[in-house]
Amino acid sequence: MTKDTVLNKFKEHFGDAKPEVYTAPGRINLIGEHTDYNGSFVFPGAIDKGIIAAIRFNGTDKVNAFAIDLDEKSEFGLNEEDLPKEGWAKFIFGVCREIIKRGGVIKGFDTAFSGDVPLGAGMSSSAAIESTYAFGLNDMLDLGIDKFELAKIGQATEHNYVGVKCGIMDQFASLFGKKGHLIRLDTKSMEYEYFP
Repeated sequence: MTKDTVLNKFKEHFGDAKPEVYTAPGRINLIGEHTDYNGSFVFPGAIDKGIIAAIRFNGTDKVNAFAIDLDEKSEFGLNEEDLPKEGWAKFIFGVCREIIKRGGVIKGFDTAFSGDVPLGAGMSSSAAIESTYAFGLNDMLDLGIDKFELAKIGQATEHNYVGVKCGIMDQFASLFGKKGHLIRLDTKSMEYEYFP
C-alpha cells in the first residue's frame, strides 16, 4: 500500500481533480485486552501499518467509495436511512453520521482507500478506517473537532452502525499514537501518558 497506489486508483475511478490524502495507523496492545469497555487501563501503541484514503468533495449529497483491496464500490447518501449494505462502507457512513449528529455539515465526496493492517488480526483495521475518515473530514471541513471527540466518533460508529460494542482503546491509539511510544490509557478518566 502506497500513497501513489491510492492516488492512481482514485484517478482511475473518479477522474483527475486532485484529492486530499489522509492516513491513520492500526495498533497493538500489550496489556489490558478487552478491559477498555469496562473502564480499566490499557497499554496500546500505534503501528507502522495503516489506512491511506484519498478524499475529494464531489458537489453532491452522495458518497462514492472504492475499497481498493477488495475491488468493491459503494454509493450511499448521508441520511440515517442510507446505511450501505457493504460492511466496510458502514465505517465511512457511520463516521459521517456521527459527525452530523454533532452538528457538522458533511458534503458528498468521492474516496478510495487501501490498507496494510491485517484484517482480523487484532490490530484494529476498523479503527484505522474510522480515524482516517474522521480526521480527514474534520480537517477538510474545518470542523474543529478535537482528537478525543474524533475517537468517540469512531467508537460510536462501531456501536451504532457496525453492531460492535467496543471500548475506545482502538480509536484512541490510532489517533493519539506517537512513533516509538506506547500509551498508558485509563479508559475511565481518559488520562493518558506516553512511554518510550
